Amino acid sequence: MNELKIDTEFITLGQLLKMTNAISSGGMAKWFLEEHIVYVNDEKENRRGKKLRNGDTITIPGVGNFKIHGMVTGSPDVY
Repeated sequence: MNELKIDTEFITLGQLLKMTNAISSGGMAKWFLEEHIVYVNDEKENRRGKKLRNGDTITIPGVGNFKIHGMVTGSPDVY
């Protein structure tokens, strides 16, 4: 499984497709998701705007398996 490091709270599925070279431009995301099956956390996903956060796993058959590693949001518990 390939790890994708992000420095923001989330990225969209369309951005991930471009980062992994599954598509060559962001405009191809809608077409790609209509023609190919993509799994996010083992569930089929076809929304290019789906937010991917730390710990999410993405499977793109023929491209690879990816896990998001990035910023964790929220505030720590302080007592």
